[in-house]
Amino acid sequence: MGCQHLRTVWASAVAALAAAATTGAAPLPADPLSQVESLPLPPAPHWVWVNDFAFSHMANGKAMLVDGDSGRFLGELDTGFGAVRIVLSTDGALIYSPETYFSRGTRGTRTDVVTIYDAARLAPVGEIEIPPKRSSNMPMIANAVLTDDGRFLLIYNFNPAQSISVVDTRARTFIGEIDTPGCALAFPTGARAFFSLCADGALLKVRLDDSGRGVAHERTAPLFEVQTNPVTEKAVRRGDTWYFVSYDGTIYSVIIGRDGADLTAGPHWSLTSDSERAQQWRPGGLQQLAVHAGLNRLYAIMHRGGPETHKDPGREVWVYDLDRHARVQKIPMQHDSGSILVSRDAKPLLFSIFIESNILDVYDAASGRHLRTVPDIGTTPTIMVGP
Repeated sequence: MGCQHLRTVWASAVAALAAAATTGAAPLPADPLSQVESLPLPPAPHWVWVNDFAFSHMANGKAMLVDGDSGRFLGELDTGFGAVRIVLSTDGALIYSPETYFSRGTRGTRTDVVTIYDAARLAPVGEIEIPPKRSSNMPMIANAVLTDDGRFLLIYNFNPAQSISVVDTRARTFIGEIDTPGCALAFPTGARAFFSLCADGALLKVRLDDSGRGVAHERTAPLFEVQTNPVTEKAVRRGDTWYFVSYDGTIYSVIIGRDGADLTAGPHWSLTSDSERAQQWRPGGLQQLAVHAGLNRLYAIMHRGGPETHKDPGREVWVYDLDRHARVQKIPMQHDSGSILVSRDAKPLLFSIFIESNILDVYDAASGRHLRTVPDIGTTPTIMVGP
């Protein structure tokens, strides 16, 4: 009885559609949602890209663009399996995204590519295949970086041999691999130079020729006390200086010399006083340092905990004068902070996220005043990138 009724309703609906088709009814208007808008370029100084590793659905990594001034969500990129980060071109017109895909979604033949996106339309405009060995470790800024002139993209590989893939962004071609045995990640030091961080605290200096081939490798003496006070790989750069931080909060500086090929150890100093160390104050988080060159400030996420809590979030950001090596401010966080970024303009914003939450907090980086909280930012936001 019920089935007969359904068949009658279905037949009536089909008949109605057929009648409409034969009467020459006017077609439906175009769907306005099909219109595509473009973002203005260059990117605004307070835009921020939040990278989402998507731990609960790793085949669907994402990068989300938010306007820090309004809290408005501006756009999103799908960045593949085990996404680490996107890289912005030096002029802001393009986005480079090292991505991994499998022929069966989560299994099958692996293909690694660098997808090139138009930064205005957030649409792919090119793709460069690279060796299927891109490292999909816990996201770090040094996984993928541009040389200082923006010519070459350097991508860290781990399978478990360690190397750097070099991509020519001008010719849009894969150049080759540079072996970095025992040394990880890439930290640019010039237009044709970078270094990798080695397990014994040394640095592997690499120089490129104009074609992107590695032409010189040299390993420094150990610069860090890795056995007694390990440094993290979460370094930040201001001009000719890279700043690394150890588990106990010691800042180690590495000075870039001539042509980016000369590296020397600079001053090291502590984020904490003797009494603060006794209270177990230390830095922590996934992107735990930020720097602003104009203000000459270093920002560090701080918490209280033991030596193995170097990845833990904090509820305070401490701010330091980089010339005097002195703390000048404490900024209380509205929520747990695991990653921070400071915009580079004259009126900078401080952004904060945490991988176990999906909110973005925005602060005035000079005063420390909380400006806004942006909800629903991905599922497991990891690190941030700004223009």
